[in-house]
Amino acid sequence: MAYRRTPAVQERLDAQRARLLDAATTAVATHGYAGCSIAAVAKNAGVGTGTLYRHFDGKGELFAEVFQSVCSREVSAARDAGDNARSLEGNHRSAVSASVRTFAERAMRAPVLAYALLVEPVDPLVDEQRLMFRESFRDCLATAIRSAVDTGEIPSQDATLTAACIVGAIGEALILPLRGGTTDPAAIDAILAFTLRSLGSFDDTHA
Repeated sequence: MAYRRTPAVQERLDAQRARLLDAATTAVATHGYAGCSIAAVAKNAGVGTGTLYRHFDGKGELFAEVFQSVCSREVSAARDAGDNARSLEGNHRSAVSASVRTFAERAMRAPVLAYALLVEPVDPLVDEQRLMFRESFRDCLATAIRSAVDTGEIPSQDATLTAACIVGAIGEALILPLRGGTTDPAAIDAILAFTLRSLGSFDDTHA
């Protein structure tokens, strides 16, 4: 007869896994990916290293799940900001601008974590999540750009390609501030101005 976990056992295992993911998220936000170790994560989660390996095959799998969770959270925050701006301003161009501003501001508030998410060399499993994150953020912007084209707010264009260019530019523009752990409001303003120009608008206001 196959062993079936009791609800109490499953609850304990789920709690262990959640603590490990929380500890790993804190570790990468504090030390970056390279500065994280399996032993330190297990210790901070209050379990042994062997217990961690019962939940994850290794560092790559553990941090791939961390990146997936954090990236989903960041894309959701950017999308929510865009939706709120569209509701308040009544146009889709403002949604693009709000999503970009929110992403950049959140990155500046957590520079070590943002640097790890965007550019730090990582395990291939983690890098796969990074690519998925870039695609998700691109698609978030592309939806608003496509709507702005449909309503005549901006010139006709390939919304997906424009969004991909914006996402790439944001990453490049943030590398140096994030690597230095600095906050640069001027960089955010420049990113927003670039975004609006990329859409084909001559209005440099940050709607």
